[in-house]
Amino acid sequence: MTEPDQILAITGGASGIGFATATHWLRDPARRVVLLDLNQSTLDEAVAQLGDSARGIVVDVTSRESVDAAFADIATTEGVLHGLVNSAGVARPRPTAELSDEDWSFLISVHLDGTMRASRAAYPLLCAGRGAIVNLTSVASKVGMPQRASYNAVKHGIDGFTKTIAVEWARDGIRANSVGPGYVDTPFNRKLEAEGRLNTERISRRIPMRRFADPAEIAAPIVFLLGAEASYISGHNLMVDAAMTVAGEWYEEA
Repeated sequence: MTEPDQILAITGGASGIGFATATHWLRDPARRVVLLDLNQSTLDEAVAQLGDSARGIVVDVTSRESVDAAFADIATTEGVLHGLVNSAGVARPRPTAELSDEDWSFLISVHLDGTMRASRAAYPLLCAGRGAIVNLTSVASKVGMPQRASYNAVKHGIDGFTKTIAVEWARDGIRANSVGPGYVDTPFNRKLEAEGRLNTERISRRIPMRRFADPAEIAAPIVFLLGAEASYISGHNLMVDAAMTVAGEWYEEA
């Protein structure tokens, strides 16, 4: 008798870190992935690249109805989840004094509310699979970053949310951790750079390794935390940032 497939759902799964995580997850032929993303065409392209072990569902993480419907679809089709990665996210850099209520609330709705909505909807499926959750935070969950008050706030919030569900859902067999990437070479960051809102050369000088990460370098630790080798790790925030948040190089120049 063969073991059942291991099922992973990923919000924001059609591009960037989410897509890299799906690619890494599917290295094991006994695994399948459900990509949850807002854009149908991007989702279709991602599923086509991943092949028969992947399927996609259009979902808007700012809508409870949309999120609940997506996980109801998973309940009907797969019936269980062994992992959830909350990777959906956006950024709207603004000086705090000029930050609109709309921009503030939108980031909270996408990142913090979206992580909560997806985790809540996935809970019964994760109970059935004794699954694991990995939530995406950032170096912005550790340091104060100018013009990113809303982004900093949601990433700090996701770490707090992760700790709570790690404790609350432990007796259900569910583990929850977060991964805090440093700067990653993703289509979204390339877009910010093209718009003049991200100075990649200056940021690279601030990173001890002097480079942005490849998405695959973030995906590998995420998949590790989802797997059996991390069976006693829960409530942890793993920074994958090339030592950016602990760097004290400035002291040598002081």
